[in-house]
Amino acid sequence: MADALPEEAASRRIVWSETVLVLALSLGASAVSALISFVGSLTKPGGLKDQAATLNGSYAPDRPWLDLAWQLFGITTALVPVALVAHLLIREGAGLRTIGFDRTRPRFDLGRGTLVAAGIGSAGLAFYLVARASGFNLTVVPESLPDVWWKFPVLILSAVQNSVVEEVIVVGYLLRRLGQLGWTPMAALAASSVLRASYHLYQGIGGFIGNLVMGVVFVLLYRRWGRVGPLVVAHALLDIGAFVGYALLAGKVGWLPTP
Repeated sequence: MADALPEEAASRRIVWSETVLVLALSLGASAVSALISFVGSLTKPGGLKDQAATLNGSYAPDRPWLDLAWQLFGITTALVPVALVAHLLIREGAGLRTIGFDRTRPRFDLGRGTLVAAGIGSAGLAFYLVARASGFNLTVVPESLPDVWWKFPVLILSAVQNSVVEEVIVVGYLLRRLGQLGWTPMAALAASSVLRASYHLYQGIGGFIGNLVMGVVFVLLYRRWGRVGPLVVAHALLDIGAFVGYALLAGKVGWLPTP
């Protein structure tokens, strides 16, 4: 029994260090970047709504093939932390199936995910418009890509990449590791939700609050269903709607803010 305590402490240190490293390579680093960006926006002359936050921009506007190469490179490398999480879970003897990121229940994932996206999408858009009009949010520009043949496929791939990275790491992986570290369900929910809100802070206070609420809802749904699959579907549909919708409607409807 006496020998088990140092071994347990060592195991906890390993889980802690592993978790910190995964976050430092992914959304934890994004949270720090978003905080720096937000401070820059706050200290810049003019209100937040007079500034813009672009989500999918061009790397080489006048060189479409080079731009495409950079877009695909960015999308692919952003998924590396998910591959790392899969590797770590497999070493643990679990794998991604243990967090419900597999193909065992495709109809369930698609059906529940679509319902969640429908419920959150309209409310989220309304909240963003109110937050921006109130001066609490930057003008979010979901895309500013050139009008080339690969524009919409890249936007869809970007949306899917965002959803996989965020839901696998911030919900499935993080909640599992915090549970192993002895965190209470409420503390783990708060940590996951605040992290999600933090890496959206570059959008402004509205982006922080909106994603905080979304984080709470997603954690509760994950605990109910035991799967991140529906959350990935919901997040992907929300981002596809935002990216593609903006590309089709920007400058054509009066209610959609543009820079």
